[in-house]
Amino acid sequence: MEGMERWKDLLEQLKIQLEPWKNQLEQWLHQPIEYLNQIPPIQLYAAIAVLLISTLLLLSFRLFKRTKSNTILITGLSGSGKTVLFYQLRDGSSHQGTVTSMEPNEGTFMLNSESNKKGKIKLVHLVDVPGHSRLQPKLDEFLPQAAGIVFVVDSLEFLPNSRLVVEYLYDILTKASVVKKKIPLLICCNKSDKVTAHTKEFIRKQIEKEIDKLRASRSAISAADISNDFTLGVPGEAFAFSQCRNKVTIAEASGLTGEVERVGQFIREHVKP
Repeated sequence: MEGMERWKDLLEQLKIQLEPWKNQLEQWLHQPIEYLNQIPPIQLYAAIAVLLISTLLLLSFRLFKRTKSNTILITGLSGSGKTVLFYQLRDGSSHQGTVTSMEPNEGTFMLNSESNKKGKIKLVHLVDVPGHSRLQPKLDEFLPQAAGIVFVVDSLEFLPNSRLVVEYLYDILTKASVVKKKIPLLICCNKSDKVTAHTKEFIRKQIEKEIDKLRASRSAISAADISNDFTLGVPGEAFAFSQCRNKVTIAEASGLTGEVERVGQFIREHVKP
């Protein structure tokens, strides 16, 4: 019993000691409550709405930054050297003798050129999309996540394959997902180490000329053409890549000799470390 009485006394003393704090807290709360009561309801609701919208926008912005894609697609005609380029970027080896893949070849890794760098480096998700004409639609499966596209062209065999190159490139550049998201594209002129390889400027001019012809023929049958969502260029003007809604650049490379610096730069421009 004596123990119970002692506890009651302690609680009473604590209550007496806390009483001034309680009164002070009530005074502090009274002022802001009075102030809020003086604000017209419409203004109060508007302020709350602004606060909520600002909070949601901030959260959305942070979420967008956090989930920005690290996927780069490598595509082009079969035999252009896409898979060799993939292995050079991954581990610095050409993997000569690799059988042409009928399935996408993909991996998430640090670029070989950055293997000696210190500090935090964002990994790249690289996808080598098969170049066989029947498998090119597989590209559509990866486009929604793409931060960039590397379109590989065989600089040695460009002229014999120019029509197929241009048709495939045209289809990519007019896809709704590419245009709306403004997915950047690098035309990689592979095998540039060979003496008889065409220069990137020659390839660029030829592709622009061929696209100019192709868009004219495509426009003539646009009512029946359901494969493309957008047209390229400016009506009445010769086509140039500068007219594309997404950024298109061109560079030379050699997968066999490991000269892939410009491709690595393109990747890091669009997948920030």
